[in-house]
Amino acid sequence: MSRAVGPGSVTLRPPEEPARSETQWGRGPPAPEVARFLQGPQPRGFELARALRIFWETLRGFRALHFVGPCVTVFGSARFTPDQPYYRLAREVGARLARAGFTVLTGGGPGIMEAANRGAREAGGYSVGCNIELAHEQKPNPYLDRWVTFRHFSVRKMMLVKYSYAFIALPGGFGTLDEIFETATLIQTGKIKDFPLVLMGRQYWRPLLDFVRDRLLAERTIDPGDAGRILVTDSPAEAVDAVTDIGLHRFGLTYGPRLKRRWWLGE
Repeated sequence: MSRAVGPGSVTLRPPEEPARSETQWGRGPPAPEVARFLQGPQPRGFELARALRIFWETLRGFRALHFVGPCVTVFGSARFTPDQPYYRLAREVGARLARAGFTVLTGGGPGIMEAANRGAREAGGYSVGCNIELAHEQKPNPYLDRWVTFRHFSVRKMMLVKYSYAFIALPGGFGTLDEIFETATLIQTGKIKDFPLVLMGRQYWRPLLDFVRDRLLAERTIDPGDAGRILVTDSPAEAVDAVTDIGLHRFGLTYGPRLKRRWWLGE
């Protein structure tokens, strides 16, 4: 039996329908020098060159994303296809975020990422992606107004956090879990200031939330307030309303003009 979520158009089915796509997006081997960098100590010249490359990649991300406006990052699996309910859910989330005045920022790939970018583009909003470069080309999805391609997952993940005022996670795998828990840790430790973290898909996330409550909280490895920071919903309207309310009132976001680029800074 299906259950409607939010006004209008999205129906969330029971979770028996698995992701269908066999996409290799984000799963291919990294560039050889990136893999080598993570294999322990290397010659000093190699490590200096890699440090400079990471610095340049970070600076390039700063310059590219500095002007995209207040963002909300949407996390989720690359494996869901357009005919599946979680894809449609992400598409509506992207559209609602765009209509609320936010730039939609994703990892730039297919599946949930594509759906959120697509919804934002179709609603007339701004759609941005942080793509990852691997040995096999990882093409960004076709619904991006702007994208930046990174070689290092750590730099890419930093950009997805740095420029966002809220985070919405739809169903996903290891990568999505990594993004959720890193974001939760940054909020817990005060590195980012109580930005909204929303999980969409109650049935999908229920086992994880049970583990957080029955194991982490019961064993006191987290505080009650840590678990309480996560909003769980099936409703795109509730998710976007929470993001908008916190963004406008707690952080004082406005709908003023975008910052101007400076050509002499390579912007």
